[in-house]
Amino acid sequence: MAGKRRDERNRWRNKTVAFRVSPEEDALLESFVRLSGLTKQDYIARRLLAREVVVQGNPRVYKALREQLGRVLEELRRIESGAGVDADLLAVIRMIAQILDGMRDSAAP
Repeated sequence: MAGKRRDERNRWRNKTVAFRVSPEEDALLESFVRLSGLTKQDYIARRLLAREVVVQGNPRVYKALREQLGRVLEELRRIESGAGVDADLLAVIRMIAQILDGMRDSAAP
């Protein structure tokens, strides 16, 4: 078993917070967590505490981006007009665009 771990401010994380979500909310949350490259715990804590979620590019984030973009492409091919776009899909597309925009900015000289 792994030893006890402290957060970035050297605090023990020993409190449990639990809440219920719908299957759709869970799917959207899982997409955002994968795209962020963070653990679900860290992602939720940062969002709840109004802290910025900064995506650091790594192989796991790249794979999540590739898979999510594949799902987005399939969904967009299914949709004939922009009127039928799901709000959750638009949220995922916005997050992907922000990540890619941030990657472009960090790669610029």
